[in-house]
Amino acid sequence: MVMKRICIFLLCLCCIAGNLGAQSVKELERQRKQTLQQLENTSKMLKQTKQNEKVTLNKLNLLNKDIRTRKTLIANINKEITALDIEMQVLGNEKETLQKELEQLQDDYAELVRQTHYASMQRSPLLFILAADNFDQMIRRIRYMQEFAAYRKQQVAEIKEKQQAIEEKNLQLQQSKQSKQDILQVRRREQENLRRDERKQQSMLGELKKKEKSLLAQQKKQQKKADDLNRRIDQMIQKEVKRTASTLTKEEKLVAGGFEKNKGRLPWPTEKGYISGQFGVQPHPTLAHVTVNNRGIYIQTTSGSDARSVYEGVVSAVFVSDGQNVVIIKHGNYRTVYSNLTKLYVKNGDKVTAKQRIGRIYTDPDNDNKTELFFQVRKDTEVLNPSLWLAK
Repeated sequence: MVMKRICIFLLCLCCIAGNLGAQSVKELERQRKQTLQQLENTSKMLKQTKQNEKVTLNKLNLLNKDIRTRKTLIANINKEITALDIEMQVLGNEKETLQKELEQLQDDYAELVRQTHYASMQRSPLLFILAADNFDQMIRRIRYMQEFAAYRKQQVAEIKEKQQAIEEKNLQLQQSKQSKQDILQVRRREQENLRRDERKQQSMLGELKKKEKSLLAQQKKQQKKADDLNRRIDQMIQKEVKRTASTLTKEEKLVAGGFEKNKGRLPWPTEKGYISGQFGVQPHPTLAHVTVNNRGIYIQTTSGSDARSVYEGVVSAVFVSDGQNVVIIKHGNYRTVYSNLTKLYVKNGDKVTAKQRIGRIYTDPDNDNKTELFFQVRKDTEVLNPSLWLAK
């Protein structure tokens, strides 16, 4: 009895492991497809850069992103292969268990048929019933014969059921093996693409190192523009906070509370793209001992893309900086800032909803058609890291 319970427990454990394996493979497959989509988006951005031999920081940044994403993809593929191996092991064990159960059923049935045949040689079922001593015994013998026939029928059904289950396990095993072959092929292709990108990366770095003086001058110019923009944003927000700090309406308090509760779940301010410049002090991609200080994040996307509000709110300011538009949206005592916009779809005082388009992001024809949004999050005058607020 104890052994029987142990066997049942182990069988249940195998079933659970099988389910977990299947879920893991499914989730990893979803992640792989998502990462491939990211690679496709980056490739599209690379194609939108000017088709010339000139090596630029933008091209290097896009290539660096491509390499990081491809490494993530290969790591996920390795996990997927491991999960498939586990799944195949579980399926193999389940198939082996089913095969043993089938053999036992077939042996039991063969023995039953042999005994039935032997009994029928001694006396026919009808004579067995008629030879009863009394009517009650006859009824019991009829019931016994019926139960015996039902038992034989049940055994035949169980044998067929086990055979079908084994066929299903065989099919699942074949599907898992084919999935593994397919994913191995994807891994080989991506490993080759990674080696190609890394060779190109080294070549680009070599070219850019020859241009350190011009890159340093360019970096200083960009940092000055960013500092000027931040000073202007600071001034506008400080004035507004001073004016409205103690007069938040009930509706504004609700909006602020909702904004805060959605930390880490806010939609991106672009439909697609990647973070090309992280928040805070970051090392320059090519210049040694040079850092950049970002008070928001840069999101690079495809040309023709629009910026969109990450949450409901009210447009509290619209102004021009370095020839492009800046929009500030107020969410209670929180604010989001969207810089580097051309055509605007909103004006000061407009109420906006989450994911509402607010303006077209500028595409720079003099910088490989780079399309980049500068996005900030503020709480009153405090500068926050936008990456912590956006959905992963």
